[in-house]
Amino acid sequence: MGHAVVIGAGIGGLAAAVALQQRGWEVTSLERAPSIEPVGSGLSVFANAIKALDVLGVGDQVRALSAIRGVGGIRRAASGRWLVHMNEETAARHGDPVVLLRRADLVEALAARLKPGTIRLNTTVTGADPDTGRVTFRTGQEEQDVRLGGTGEVTGDLVVAADGIHSPTRAALFPSHPEPRYAGITAWRMLVPGHGVPGQTFETWGDGKVFGYVALADGLAYCYGTNAVPAGGGGGDQREELLRLFGDWHAPIPTLVAATPPANIIRNDVYYLPAPLPAMHQGRIAVLGDAAHAMTPNMGQGACQAIEDAVVLAHVAGEEHGLAAYTAARLARTAKVVAQSASICRVVRWRNPLAVRLRDLGVAMTWRFAPRLLTGPLDDLLAWTPPT
Repeated sequence: MGHAVVIGAGIGGLAAAVALQQRGWEVTSLERAPSIEPVGSGLSVFANAIKALDVLGVGDQVRALSAIRGVGGIRRAASGRWLVHMNEETAARHGDPVVLLRRADLVEALAARLKPGTIRLNTTVTGADPDTGRVTFRTGQEEQDVRLGGTGEVTGDLVVAADGIHSPTRAALFPSHPEPRYAGITAWRMLVPGHGVPGQTFETWGDGKVFGYVALADGLAYCYGTNAVPAGGGGGDQREELLRLFGDWHAPIPTLVAATPPANIIRNDVYYLPAPLPAMHQGRIAVLGDAAHAMTPNMGQGACQAIEDAVVLAHVAGEEHGLAAYTAARLARTAKVVAQSASICRVVRWRNPLAVRLRDLGVAMTWRFAPRLLTGPLDDLLAWTPPT
């Protein structure tokens, strides 16, 4: 195999680097951040991604990192009554239940599989040529650091653009493609020390708002909230904002918010790519993860699809029509996940009280009498298997 240059060392970029090294590629990973320590939050890893992680040699390690298995469901905001309540048998139909862990743990597990020196930190890519594989970069964390760093270039037989939702590489390859669109929700993510209760997880739906709780290892809880508000807000005390939004919801939501150190709260507007790319490659460059198919978080598949991308790409790269085969295998599948996740996002954004009541009643009745209508799309998604 040849030399692969991976742009970005998030979960998708790390998974691609590991997969390519395993297939015999020399890999250089370029990461603009000064470290690969991720912003603290939790992560859901579904059965499809665990199968891919098995290929990378970290599947069992990830399974062992979860404090609980993904059982739980959806609750009402005021009463806490279950609309959907899954048991472990339901969650494990595809060989593995959902594994819930800290994002940092998955990053560390993947990074540990790389050869020393694979990742170059503080390195910002400034251009990538799809015809030649020439990648230019500057060193230094900020623009003004160039005087202390420098510039350089590296050439790859394969270039992997795993540089996130606002990917400059994608924009250069497909300049007429629509930019990411605001999904209509702002999200808060938080780690709550001392409130991880093994065996508990849930997501609660309200009027345009969602709150989720996941127990992690070491007594940690990962919580998230979303609200249907215009983009560009923020500022001020975010814990107070969350108490205003969720303080009258069912227990233990107010207690969880009150116990969260303000420094542990991260607020982000949610963007996604509503239109599929024309292709997930051009020339020597393959586009992967959020750079290719950023999605709303409603199906928990953002990182999972990036890991799938990585395993499939490594399987076909270097073969005749390799990147065309990558696009053929990944484009339609990921576009479907993006669309399904966006549909759920639209439903949970509803604010009209009558619409919310009808939504909740419909979900509860469907789960009671025809659960396959709710689980079918996810079952089809989780049935994926890696290429052999």
